[in-house]
Amino acid sequence: AYERTCRYLCRKSNSVLVCVGYRLAPEHPFPAQFEDCLTAAIHFLKTAQDHGVDPSRIVICGDSSGGTLAAAVAQALANRRDLPKPRAQILIYPFLQCVDFNLPSYQQNAGIPFLLRERTLTLGMKYINVDLCFIKEILKGRHISEDQRLKYQKWVSPDYIPQEFKTKGYKPSPTCPPLKEVCEIAKAAIDPVFSPLLAEDSVIAQLPETFILTCELDVLRDDGLLYKKRLEDHGIKVTWCHLQEGFHGNMFLAGFGKVIGTRS
Repeated sequence: AYERTCRYLCRKSNSVLVCVGYRLAPEHPFPAQFEDCLTAAIHFLKTAQDHGVDPSRIVICGDSSGGTLAAAVAQALANRRDLPKPRAQILIYPFLQCVDFNLPSYQQNAGIPFLLRERTLTLGMKYINVDLCFIKEILKGRHISEDQRLKYQKWVSPDYIPQEFKTKGYKPSPTCPPLKEVCEIAKAAIDPVFSPLLAEDSVIAQLPETFILTCELDVLRDDGLLYKKRLEDHGIKVTWCHLQEGFHGNMFLAGFGKVIGTRS
């Protein structure tokens, strides 16, 4: 499905492009997808010159869940001294956190195709093999313990979303007490491989220059905004493009000749 998009990017950027055909869930459960992408990235970093590529100019890129994987791979490579350091990462409307499903973008765009709020969580829970009967409790945030909430609130909070994104359809949500059973079964959800926004500061500080694309009409908009802030707080150069009328999946549609407007 993505071959046309990848060929377009390859042609327009005059680059060698490697698209990883990673194994898919639920047949291959988390973290098989990350392991496949990391293996492919390491192999290419080691053999880049065999493909006529300068090892110092390799960029890791992904959109949606691929953006999650790209961010996680970049983090895994951040402290590797035996490999060339990636030149940059490109994150296109990525899913980056599983702490708060009531951020402004989740409220404002809960029913907007193609990625509905509940569908986002359903796909994520299938990915990490969590029983879907817990979805309602996770939507309320009851999968995060009090200790975890205290730790993550410095990275995941509506307070860090610029006011211009909170002017319509957003109301602060009450904090619901955690449920021990839900916290236990959802442990994988707070693994930085699944939620890269939750990586430690020591990892974030080592990341390469970053491009982040967000869409106004996308539940994942605020994930991108929060990651942008974390990177900038650590002195990482970030180029941000925001599609004011964009929605989740714009990148895929753009590969088929659709026209999208931008605001940066």
